[in-house]
Amino acid sequence: MTYDTFIPFFATSLLLALSPGPDNLFVLTQSALHGRSAGLMVTLGLCTGLVFHTSAVALGVAAVFKASAIAFTALKLIGAAYLLLLAFQAFRSENNSMETVDEGRMTRLKLYRRGVIMNVTNPKVSIFFLAYLPQFADPSHGSLPGQIAVLGCLFISATLMVFGGIALSAGILGEWLTGSPRVQTVLNRIAGIVFMVLAVKLVLTEQ
Repeated sequence: MTYDTFIPFFATSLLLALSPGPDNLFVLTQSALHGRSAGLMVTLGLCTGLVFHTSAVALGVAAVFKASAIAFTALKLIGAAYLLLLAFQAFRSENNSMETVDEGRMTRLKLYRRGVIMNVTNPKVSIFFLAYLPQFADPSHGSLPGQIAVLGCLFISATLMVFGGIALSAGILGEWLTGSPRVQTVLNRIAGIVFMVLAVKLVLTEQ
């Protein structure tokens, strides 16, 4: 990959990651609610989902979601149902302390899984990658699937940088706020509302 391709692609990817959207809002709320390390786990989960979407584009699977209304609708409904489940759990939660090591590990694992599922079940990400990544690929430079894979890795690196910064910043604020059980209950309610909004937004997403 030449610098003429690398520099504009990476710069654009950073700007896209910085743009307000469901994923960085998700990282923000989870970091504020559960702390910096949990926010970083959510970020890792979301980026793992991007590996799936990169592979889908490289293998041509993303074209199926673009062409098939049934596949597109089924995947987004699964994602919306999962987000509503998270909203329900958030509304029922009280003080989600992570005092013991075992509880902390379990919570981090759950948060990582949340990030993966939320990203993988959003078909718009695959369609976006299908439109975005090939613009920077050149058949004269070798294998297109290989170039797509490299571009996907660069996009994931940019996302890690931006979302990691969001997680650390929001986590510091969240750790200060969650010293009060009452405040943490409010944060749980806010997280529940965010999940519900994201679920509705996903359902209303058109192919």
